[in-house]
Amino acid sequence: MRSAVRLREDYLAGALRALARRSKAVNQSRRLLSLAAVRDGMDRGAAAKVGGMDRQTLRDWVHRFNASGPEGLIDNWTEGPKPRLSQEQRAELVQIVEAGPDREKDGVVRWRRLDLKRVIAERFGVDFHPRYVGKLLKKLGFSHISARPRHPAQDERIVEAFKKLPTRAEGSSRRRLRDDADRNLVPDAMLVGRRQNERSKHLHWSPSHVCQHDFPRGPSSRP
Repeated sequence: MRSAVRLREDYLAGALRALARRSKAVNQSRRLLSLAAVRDGMDRGAAAKVGGMDRQTLRDWVHRFNASGPEGLIDNWTEGPKPRLSQEQRAELVQIVEAGPDREKDGVVRWRRLDLKRVIAERFGVDFHPRYVGKLLKKLGFSHISARPRHPAQDERIVEAFKKLPTRAEGSSRRRLRDDADRNLVPDAMLVGRRQNERSKHLHWSPSHVCQHDFPRGPSSRP
């Protein structure tokens, strides 16, 4: 068994108990009481139980106390890892997403997670997994809404003519116009929208803000 670590001599048992009474940190008070018991000559195992800890934990706190005094017995909680994107970079990313991609520069008309992953790496030098890009967008207030965006080549005349046909009649003319209209539509996509308030209302966005799925989906079962 290792020999007990010697406790520094400049604090008497009474002083340690007085500090424990005045401390507003419960854990610091427990540790001070254990050290006071050690100063009184109590067995280390029994002294550890006074503060609700085991012998090895008490040994660790003796080292902390010898190095830093009573302040060394205070819990030093960390705030976790530092965010990889600063607040300024996140604000810039919000502007990038809201502005939409440059078709000539980015090669796409709608943001995907893979596209934003590339933009973040090029602009900020940070490489995120595509799934985390989606989580980051959610943290920034963006959400996805199912949508069927209009294809640039969609014929407005066909669509308007289709809307004017009787809804109950399913004649050959209506079916033909419906088929022509469907051929001009791209598959379902995901619309990136900013939350307008806590009720999760969404602003209206132009087709340039539609964020497609990263992987192709099967053919739609809807007519």
